[in-house]
Amino acid sequence: MEEYLIETPSIDYMNFHIQEMVQELKNQSDDNLDYIKRCYIFVRDEILHSWDIKIEVVSRTASDVLKNKTGICWTKSCLLAALLRANQIPSGISYQLLTRADDDSEGYMIHALNTVHIKYLNKWIRLDARGNKENINAYFSLDEEHLAYSIRSEFGEIDYQDNHADLDERLVSILMESETIQEITTDFEFSYQ
Repeated sequence: MEEYLIETPSIDYMNFHIQEMVQELKNQSDDNLDYIKRCYIFVRDEILHSWDIKIEVVSRTASDVLKNKTGICWTKSCLLAALLRANQIPSGISYQLLTRADDDSEGYMIHALNTVHIKYLNKWIRLDARGNKENINAYFSLDEEHLAYSIRSEFGEIDYQDNHADLDERLVSILMESETIQEITTDFEFSYQ
């Protein structure tokens, strides 16, 4: 469990602004489970997805996402992990390989979501804080996953069902090298199989 509690350059939960938000969310919460749900809803609903609002700024870390109030799924997952880890709740990152279009004609993209350990149930759940919009309705559930995307294996989409302690180093490099959101690409072989 320890690796899912550490601070990393991408999941920089000791940042002052993240610590402030942690305290604010803790003050509103009844217990740990309520805190997890509030963190998830905050990142899903209050932090806008950069593609949805067509903004050029690149948020590279959890604290960037909080400061800019926007990020893509890769870094929104870092913010949710940071908010949880700062309160000693283990959280990781899971990936899906999705098509860019309604079919596989435009290639693929990497989607990131979170894993969260629910202590009293002694199990991991996955939460997708990408942000809801038309045709996307992800929500908090302990029993059944309600993620942003359903996998369409007929188009080569993959749900890796994985659990990583940090953002994939290839994604970190892409974020660091991209000046605008339009420069972000995943034109490499992404596989955990």
